[in-house]
Amino acid sequence: MSSLHSAAATLVTLAEGSEHGGNHESLNPYVVGGGALLALLLMLWITTRFNRDR
Repeated sequence: MSSLHSAAATLVTLAEGSEHGGNHESLNPYVVGGGALLALLLMLWITTRFNRDR
């Protein structure tokens, strides 16, 4: 039980220690979201290309 308490205390300390909300200055949310959307669309396109057994 002591290790669970110390792990929780460590996580709380890490969560409180972020000065800028955890966001890096060079990360643009629109670029990250657009890249994720592009990756998902690419995976969807690849999946539909391989699923032509009908």
